Amino acid sequence: AKDFDDAVSIRNLDNGCYEIGVHIADVSHFVAMGSILDKSAYERATSVYLPDRVNPMLPEKISNELCSLRPHEDKYTFSTIYQIDNRGEVKHKWIGRTVIHSNHRFTYEEAQEVIETKEGDFSEEILMLNTIALGLRKKRFKNGAIDFDTEEVRFKLDENGVPIDVYVKARKDSNLLIEDFMLLANKKVAEYVYNLKKDEPRNTIVYRVHELPNPDKLLTFAKFAAKFGYKVDPNKVATSLNSLMENVAGKPEQNVMESLAVRTMAKVRYSTNPLGHFGLAFPFYSHFTSPIRRYPDMMAHRLLQHYIDKGAPLAPEPWEIKCKYSSDRERLAYRARGHSLDAVHHPHDLVGSGSDGGNHVHGRRDRQQRARHQLRPRALRGTRRSRCRRAGGRLRPLPPGADDRACHDHRHVADGARARRGRRAERAARPRGNRRPRLRDGRDTVLRAGDV
Repeated sequence: AKDFDDAVSIRNLDNGCYEIGVHIADVSHFVAMGSILDKSAYERATSVYLPDRVNPMLPEKISNELCSLRPHEDKYTFSTIYQIDNRGEVKHKWIGRTVIHSNHRFTYEEAQEVIETKEGDFSEEILMLNTIALGLRKKRFKNGAIDFDTEEVRFKLDENGVPIDVYVKARKDSNLLIEDFMLLANKKVAEYVYNLKKDEPRNTIVYRVHELPNPDKLLTFAKFAAKFGYKVDPNKVATSLNSLMENVAGKPEQNVMESLAVRTMAKVRYSTNPLGHFGLAFPFYSHFTSPIRRYPDMMAHRLLQHYIDKGAPLAPEPWEIKCKYSSDRERLAYRARGHSLDAVHHPHDLVGSGSDGGNHVHGRRDRQQRARHQLRPRALRGTRRSRCRRAGGRLRPLPPGADDRACHDHRHVADGARARRGRRAERAARPRGNRRPRLRDGRDTVLRAGDV
């Protein structure tokens, strides 16, 4: 990564507290509202991370150079600065625009080594930050946050984009340290704007909302968990789910239980309505810490500066439209990532023989083309699955002299089409009450560490 959009600072104070700063790249300083850059960023709404590439929301000149908080350079930032004791209690806060000069850039692995060995550059500062982060985390879970600490699988690709290795990316103390301070900043920004004006209409800000889970889905999941001997109390959701995650750790059913628990939750989304964040147990929560890769964060920066400058409350309707659009684009980005990961997961199903005797990964290319097409601003409804590539379900060797692009036997197109028409007719003939329910794709509801 070259787009470093966050930094953390710490120093001792005479009153026994620590001054901790969370500094975020001030993208809105370079991207004026209503400019061509701003319109382009809004159309994308988010950077998209695929296994073999990143489709950035902003041009690399901005994301990787002007805004990136590279070490030993003066950089414009939007900062939240706190006085915190060693138990994680915030005694005082200040929010505003700053200029920082980073002393060092750590990778997560380097910071983790300092935490484990208690030696290295800035070891005293990192160890104190980790101690305070542990206090913030403990307090959050005590207040009812849910600990979905799921594993993330990563792929190592060769120069042609073909997977050659797979590994699990573990979340360690260094990852959680940064995550805890980013959560604190997002929470405090939302609280600050909400409490600036005590009467209606309240100040408009972009909230990241996560509503209560659907009771029917929760009951279904509780019945499923009971078959494995686990109890999920619908009246004590957070406590039950945290207990469940702890009990299934290391057991064969861990992955399926974690996956279904996440799908039971409501979808996270953006809104101007302060509906709270159920998963984090925060009554007010925004997205403020990643403006390089998320447009709602840039919206939050602009609104925050407007209110710091004593601006009047803004009408929520135009911002709500942008929130909904950004939520749709985010789900579309997850779907595109899912298509791309699917192609990486099953490379053996996607390889067909060409006339030159070589192998061509037609299916993978087709899926990645679909993923890229889905990211276009006018493609919010997705795209239809390509029949000519995948009809018949298998790729077959072609006879000598055949067109390399024809990656299957064309007779299967008609067979597949007839089979689909037959299934549709069968479904249409069924009485409505006996129709089989369809399961919805759960990718849109997945909560990941960086996107809560």
